[in-house]
Amino acid sequence: MHSSEHQLQLRIQELEVELAASRAELQEFTYTVSHDLRAPLRHMVSFARLLEEEAGAQLTGESADFLRTITASADHMGVLLDALTALSRLGAVQARPGAVELAPLVASCVQEVQAGFVDRAVAVTVEVPASIEVVADESIVRQALVQVLDNAYKFTAKVAEPVIFVSVHQTPDGKVQLRVQDNGAGFSPAMQDKLFKVFGRLHSAKQFPGLGVGLLTAQRLLAKVGATISLVPCEQGGALACLTFVQAKK
Repeated sequence: MHSSEHQLQLRIQELEVELAASRAELQEFTYTVSHDLRAPLRHMVSFARLLEEEAGAQLTGESADFLRTITASADHMGVLLDALTALSRLGAVQARPGAVELAPLVASCVQEVQAGFVDRAVAVTVEVPASIEVVADESIVRQALVQVLDNAYKFTAKVAEPVIFVSVHQTPDGKVQLRVQDNGAGFSPAMQDKLFKVFGRLHSAKQFPGLGVGLLTAQRLLAKVGATISLVPCEQGGALACLTFVQAKK
């Protein structure tokens, strides 16, 4: 091996070690922050509720609203910390790549998400050939797809006739795209940079519930099996999510 090639290989190895160390440090930092913030948060919630029990009857008008806002905000911060802790633990998830058959997995995920929206009538069409297999980890694909389907259900809540279409497309370079398209609220292309950020939201919490971590979770999980995810707005309304995998060899 030439000296320049050897030096390049050593440099690549050094960068890989540095990257692994940075990821571990970031994961530890995120977990520590979310964990250490819980003690003062618990005090805020506890004393706000004690105050409400002791003096709630004496408070009227804006004063009562102020106290309710304090309690609600503290509770919401607890939910955010839970989400942040869950994100920090994704780095420890171990992937076991293998051949995953998409058809039964997609059917199972659709059924799982539908069970959480029993009060909604959504027309779901699935066109996934039984023969399609991709290189992935079944558990990881399930978690990512459930996040995407959950978004599709959530953002079609205000549509008179909600429709979700799940399909598979093969690319010339041997990739398989699992697409989930809905006719929901969609989003402006100008907000594209918020898609895969912590607590990145495309709509206000008053319009649609959620924390803005679903897509980021899906992205980080899929990266562990060499897969990617993208989301684009559709011209006719709604959004198209695309999960791209390497096709498994038979």
